[in-house]
Amino acid sequence: TASGGSSYLWNTGQTTTAITVNPVVNTTYRVTATDGNGCTGTASVLVTVDPLPTIQVVGDNTICRGESTTLTASGAVSYVWSPGNQTTASITVSPQVTTTYTVTGTDANGCINTGTRTVTVNPLPTVSIAGTPTVCEGGSTLLTASGGVTYLWNTGQTTAAITAIPTANTTYRVTATDNNGCTATASVLVTINPNPIAVITGDLTIC
Repeated sequence: TASGGSSYLWNTGQTTTAITVNPVVNTTYRVTATDGNGCTGTASVLVTVDPLPTIQVVGDNTICRGESTTLTASGAVSYVWSPGNQTTASITVSPQVTTTYTVTGTDANGCINTGTRTVTVNPLPTVSIAGTPTVCEGGSTLLTASGGVTYLWNTGQTTAAITAIPTANTTYRVTATDNNGCTATASVLVTINPNPIAVITGDLTIC
């Protein structure tokens, strides 16, 4: 906004007292003011253009359902996250579905820019155990896990199928890991049925 004259001429060609400018580089604006006597004077101002901050967001971009990850923004002095409306540089998130997080950063000059990070949520594997859950005393049963690519039983075995020979009612548990590195567990209780007690009756002495 210029003052001191009765009419004005800017180097942009505008002739109003006030002009709105939107420079993309540092720019000098000059105005010539003319008073009621026809005398002129000039004034100028340099408008400095500060660059926008470069906002970067780092953190795991893939997690398994139920896990969490920490996202950290840099490049500014203050931050506001969405969703969540948190105002720290780092946030810990645990989305249940794939979610894009946007952070708005403001630098020391008051300039604002945004950064984003998409966290992909992989589902957990569906693990099941097939096999006969009851055995006779001294017997065995074949337990076969499915739903993963690798397996770890609470017996320490790492094959999909194991032969269980329990000496008492026993719970067998397997942790399966899929191609995404996500894990889930399943368990089965193998119950032991006692063997029957055979009894023979009858005369032990005959003619």
